[in-house]
Amino acid sequence: MEVLKEKVEEEEEAERAERAERAERAKKMMRPMEVRKEDTTRTQEMLRDLERKLSEIEVSIPEKSSTFTKDAIDTSKLPLSYQSNTPKEEHLLQVADNFSRQYSHLCPDRVPLFLYPVNECNVPKFVSTTIRPTLMPYPELYNWDTCAQFVSDFLSAVPLPDPLKPPSYLYSSTMVLKYQEGNCFDFSTLLCSMLLGAGYDAYCVYGYGSQDLCHMDLTREVCPLTMKPKEVVKEEEKAPPKKYAVKPPRDLTSRFEREQEIKRQEGVKAEEEKRLKQGERLAEQESAKTDPLHGLRVHSWVLVLSGKREVPESFFIDPFTARSYSTQDDHFLGIESLWNHKNYWVNMQDCWNCCKDLVFDLGDPVRWEYLLLETDKPLLSLTEEEDDGTNDDDDAENLGKEDEDKSFDMPCSWVEQIEISPEAFETRCPNGKKVIQYKRARLEKWAPYLNNNGLVRRLTTYEDLECTKILEIKEWFQNREDMLELKHINKVTGLNIDYFKPGHPQALRVHSYTSMQPEMDRVMEFYEKVRVDGLIKREETPRTMTEYYQGRPDLLSYRHVNFGPRTKKLALNSAESNPRPVVKITERFFRNPAKPADEDVAERVFLILDERIQLRYHCREDHLTASKREFLWRTEGDSKGNKIIMTPDMCLSFEVEPMEHTKKLLYQYEAMMKLKNEEKLARHQAWESELEVLEILKLREEEEEAHALTISIYDTKRNEKSKEYREAMERMMHEEHLWQAEAQLDYLAPFLAQLPPGEKLTRWQAMRLKDECLSDFKQRLIDKANLIQARFEKETQELQKQQQWYQENQVTLTPEDEDLYLSYCSQAMFRIRVMEQRLNRHKELAPLKYLALEEKLYKDPRLVELLKVFV
Repeated sequence: MEVLKEKVEEEEEAERAERAERAERAKKMMRPMEVRKEDTTRTQEMLRDLERKLSEIEVSIPEKSSTFTKDAIDTSKLPLSYQSNTPKEEHLLQVADNFSRQYSHLCPDRVPLFLYPVNECNVPKFVSTTIRPTLMPYPELYNWDTCAQFVSDFLSAVPLPDPLKPPSYLYSSTMVLKYQEGNCFDFSTLLCSMLLGAGYDAYCVYGYGSQDLCHMDLTREVCPLTMKPKEVVKEEEKAPPKKYAVKPPRDLTSRFEREQEIKRQEGVKAEEEKRLKQGERLAEQESAKTDPLHGLRVHSWVLVLSGKREVPESFFIDPFTARSYSTQDDHFLGIESLWNHKNYWVNMQDCWNCCKDLVFDLGDPVRWEYLLLETDKPLLSLTEEEDDGTNDDDDAENLGKEDEDKSFDMPCSWVEQIEISPEAFETRCPNGKKVIQYKRARLEKWAPYLNNNGLVRRLTTYEDLECTKILEIKEWFQNREDMLELKHINKVTGLNIDYFKPGHPQALRVHSYTSMQPEMDRVMEFYEKVRVDGLIKREETPRTMTEYYQGRPDLLSYRHVNFGPRTKKLALNSAESNPRPVVKITERFFRNPAKPADEDVAERVFLILDERIQLRYHCREDHLTASKREFLWRTEGDSKGNKIIMTPDMCLSFEVEPMEHTKKLLYQYEAMMKLKNEEKLARHQAWESELEVLEILKLREEEEEAHALTISIYDTKRNEKSKEYREAMERMMHEEHLWQAEAQLDYLAPFLAQLPPGEKLTRWQAMRLKDECLSDFKQRLIDKANLIQARFEKETQELQKQQQWYQENQVTLTPEDEDLYLSYCSQAMFRIRVMEQRLNRHKELAPLKYLALEEKLYKDPRLVELLKVFV
């Protein structure tokens, strides 16, 4: 007790001393300054002059921090519904104004409602009519998460002019999509329109959010792409114990020491995690600043209620970040009102505990005050006791009449149909790029085909909060010819992992490596159903190569190859001319039920340097051990040197049941010769695997240098073949149009120009005009035929010259020259064939054209009367 009293006395003395110091400082600040009277008068005059000059300056405060303003929008081209209100909309505005005045009178301590802001034409529009439910024609925009992600990526966020008040304007979604930017209310309106069109029970919410939510600050949030999915641990089914199974040996290690070691490791791990979390907490506290406007910042988001589209629980969607939150989340601090395309509701519940205690039963008029009577939300029914006194017929009739008088349904939306072009849907982000900063991560997004290498997304993970030390980089690709989908680069270990979609030329699925040089540590995984050999995985080190197989007819499941050092020091890429010597090959096989277990090989080992072959067979179901056999390969032969002499000591075997099968020497000799051939085949397959690795590495280097992209045949803008075909069709249509225009020309005009103007034609002149016109047309047909014939002969002569040159130099030609010659011959034959067809067609149509022109001349109104005599 005495110690406590002393501490209290010391604290009181310290407070008294601090109070005395503050009083002294205040006295010094309040001490009057000794100023002369003249100086005071001059100072006052200067202040008046300064005040007058400042009052003459006019400062204009911008209403909106957006790049597109009302002045930049050409309202003359907008539809009539944007520029004026219908009588029904005017009636709705009167109802809303009356509702707002009653609300302000009954709830004077609450802020005004957000009911009818002006649109881009400065016309007041009710917020519910600004929502235009639209189902987009893209399957990707049918679910809420993809819709929210599209809105977040497609638009650029603009802060509210006043963070404490809702905006005085609310533009249409068509205008927001055109300029690709807007505030939180624009985001929510567009997203709500898309979700309603997709069948969700969605609402725009006007309320209050945290500073991070309003400013779209995700630097304290973990990137969703860095979160690892929870692994579901499958419990392995334990095989029932066998009756005569051998008991495992007793564990002679100390249980106490083992428990102490586990506790020590857990303690070290917990201390490390605690230290890291404490460091993060201190860094965040230093960087985070207390928000003086906490709970006052206006924000708008989307509420999705449960029920429709199999939504099990209501949730919020922040349109800025496309993230979903629970209705209990601390980022949402309160709700003033919410609305959809049918009605408007005001929240009458207390938000002292943020939105955690709010009940989203919009049919409860006590918690939610609605604007219009016509609502699709069922109202709460009265209890039986309350309903007993309201059964009078007169009261029911009066209530029915009042409801009929007050009923008013929501007008149709004044916004045009929301449309997103395929180009805009593909581009997504403004200017095709968007950057999002997360906690220890940076996410970059690009539109498809914007980067030459097909990069569409990059996630950079950092070690520290300042984002200076890079840990790893993940890059996502699209439309790559090499089917590359994801590249994972670990900057700490230097490990690179490439992930491929099905369709790679080598059926590659995953490629892990630290260097692209051959004979280094790497792991390759393949699509086994595509490969003929059933290879699943290949692991390579400088001295070993391990391969895993599945689905092979020979039931091979595993091959491990050990290499020795090269005898000559050559380049690493000379594996074909100087392969690594094979020291040992180990192969394992699946069980073949068609063979007895004692004859079905489970593992065979080729010890090439020791000239030995070891076999281990599968174990019987009722046995604990398996049969083994070892062959000793000797180079001795018979007297002629062409046969191997088989002796009993060359085959060492262990038989589980030696009395069942007795293998003769001939059988052992044949088995050894067969294994020797299998050894040669295994060595050859190992050499082929080495060559395949070199081929894959070379192909990957070429693919990384080229990084070519695939283009769909339906993409007419990027596909060159489709573009050429379309241009050819347009050219043909243009030529046909010109031909039709020429057909409508006056064919007598050149000949009538030779006669004196205004002179009446005579019969002789008419006959002369007809003959000259026909002879001129005949000469044109002959000239055209001669031109086609000349071109035909020219092409034929050039082809003959090329064929003669080929016959003379056929022996000395290179493959490239032969390819050029064959390509020229193919093109020349095509041109000759076309010329021949055109010439034949011209010969067929020329007489018909001549007769058609002659008939037209006889029927021409200027010559018909004069040529009747000659008909």
